[in-house]
Amino acid sequence: MRDKFGAFIPKDVQRDGIKTGPLAGLTFGVKDVIAVQGHNNGAGNPDYERQSKESKVDSPVVAALLQAGANLSGMTVTDELMYSLNGENIHYGTPVNPHNEKRIPGGSSSGSAAAVAGGVVDFGVGTDTAGSVRIPSSYCGLYGFRPTHGSINMDGVIPLAKSFDTVGWMAKNSALLQRVGEVLLPEVEMVPVAPELLIDEQLVQTASTEVTKRVFEAAEKLGAKHVSYFNSVTLEEGFETFRMIQGREIWWAHGEWIEAENPTFAEDIGKRLTWAKSLNQAEMNDWLDRKAAFEKNVAALFKRNTLLLLPTAAGPAPVKGKSGEEMERLRSQTMTLTSVAGLTGYPQATVPIGKVEGMPVGLSAIAMKNQDRFLLDWVQKTF
Repeated sequence: MRDKFGAFIPKDVQRDGIKTGPLAGLTFGVKDVIAVQGHNNGAGNPDYERQSKESKVDSPVVAALLQAGANLSGMTVTDELMYSLNGENIHYGTPVNPHNEKRIPGGSSSGSAAAVAGGVVDFGVGTDTAGSVRIPSSYCGLYGFRPTHGSINMDGVIPLAKSFDTVGWMAKNSALLQRVGEVLLPEVEMVPVAPELLIDEQLVQTASTEVTKRVFEAAEKLGAKHVSYFNSVTLEEGFETFRMIQGREIWWAHGEWIEAENPTFAEDIGKRLTWAKSLNQAEMNDWLDRKAAFEKNVAALFKRNTLLLLPTAAGPAPVKGKSGEEMERLRSQTMTLTSVAGLTGYPQATVPIGKVEGMPVGLSAIAMKNQDRFLLDWVQKTF
């Protein structure tokens, strides 16, 4: 499917869902790392596409959506091997951010976000490891959701880092975000209790001054209670733990193929993969221990009805063509924020709360593990 936003790969990957169901008549795009019967995924790289095989069955996620009545409109563009938050792809082109074509759409679920924000489909499905649904949702002014790690079947999904990989989705409104969740999430009884909203000043100030201001304004209107848990050391250690585990696991997943085929990558992604190769795999258990310690410490903040508010990204969508050094700095800032849900495995929702530099910015809420439906219900009722 082709469109003016460049959101889809140039292949006809369309499927009709059943005629009835909770999502009957709605359309969706799915990221080109998720199996659709008869299609071979490219993971954003033509060399990978050439060696991949056609899927014999739909992934459980696609099958569930089709069974719920949704119609698959096409396969959407992704950053190479999902190893970026920018949304720029040297092989298939960079999907257009419908809010401003001079700005990046965010990645790696870039095509799904562009298709939804541009009104080409009703909702988009992507993957989220370090923020690949949350960041393009924020940059493109969408409602986005990363579920509890392990809550959704990942069969038929190309891995990036297994300790963090999830399937996520995005929509233009909170009601549809929740409806998709009701199809994909496991059924869990919700306790009818009001949420306790928390906000941590040090965590929020990881973002730019203007984004910080917007988030504090939103938190005040929502009645959030200020807490002091995070500090610069905690946040830096969290980010470092996340990126070290992610780097090791992506090389475990794809290093053998990269060594054998020597594929062509964009410069920034190629450098990242070279760095991943250099990491000492023997240190993995130590980093996993640090991940477990981070999760245990953060858990002390949460009760069953706790929601932690924070900026989704460090700033609005950057202008295209920024220097590699500047983009890496922004990536590190943003990943410091996204690493909280990544390291804990907690669910996170992002909602648009206004504009900075004329571009959308997102407010996020993180809930306790397996409180996905509680979080989506709050988002739907509040926004």
